[in-house]
Amino acid sequence: MSIRSQRKIARQALGLSWAVPQVVAHRVGRMAAAGHHPGARDRKEFALMGAEKVAAFYESWAAMGLAAMQAQQRMWTRMIFAPWGGLPSNRTLAQQALHVVGQGLAPVHRRAVGNAKRLGRVKTKR
Repeated sequence: MSIRSQRKIARQALGLSWAVPQVVAHRVGRMAAAGHHPGARDRKEFALMGAEKVAAFYESWAAMGLAAMQAQQRMWTRMIFAPWGGLPSNRTLAQQALHVVGQGLAPVHRRAVGNAKRLGRVKTKR
């Protein structure tokens, strides 16, 4: 994994650290303001909140599974066709693990940052 890829993962993590608190604060505030009888717009947002968490989880899970499978295939191919090369180094394994993490982080990052932008534009009733 290149320095560029490592920086991308770091940027995604930083983006999440900014977006998630904004989204949580907006939604918790909205839930508190809605009280026991949320309006149609609030109900739609709350339903979307649950559905997108499930979708992001499955997208992340699938991306990480695919990346892990590809890493395993590369390792087995190397061991079968070039047995004199030995096992992958710890650095190679760490790079592959970071790649798997990056693939899993991408869907969550995309949704969280998108929600922060979208919810930042929403006009709240006061």
